Amino acid sequence: MLVAMLATLGCGEDANVAGSYTIAVTNRANGCELDNWTEGETSSNIPVTITQSGENVTATVEGLVGAGFNVIFGSSAFTGTVSGDDLELRIIGTRSATEGNCTYTFNASLRANVDGDTLTGTIDYEAATNDQPDCAALEGCTSTQDFNGTRPPT
Repeated sequence: MLVAMLATLGCGEDANVAGSYTIAVTNRANGCELDNWTEGETSSNIPVTITQSGENVTATVEGLVGAGFNVIFGSSAFTGTVSGDDLELRIIGTRSATEGNCTYTFNASLRANVDGDTLTGTIDYEAATNDQPDCAALEGCTSTQDFNGTRPPT
């Protein structure tokens, strides 16, 4: 009986998040002072395909935005997990840049919630540096976007 009670109190089933989504993003705080970033600016009609195997999820940004992700991060695919209705995904950047003695990459962390065929959340972009003094402006910085999107009814 105790096992049955714990099972009902534990994690529910993970949501089915797989599908082809159309996403819109809104730029928020630009703590990393990224070029061409205007707070409040929006972009829409961004295609994202999410695949799922159990709790493991991959969200691939496609089209021109996906090509831009490949240039900046070295990948356009966020990977991570779904737990219930919540997703936590990341891209660990592999494309490095330098400023003086500072070498850095950017990582992206996506947190989202799915409600039926609607996906909403945030993406945080953070610099990973080699901790040289020339990196001071990038240390601990975060630039954020809010997003929402839908997929065809499942």
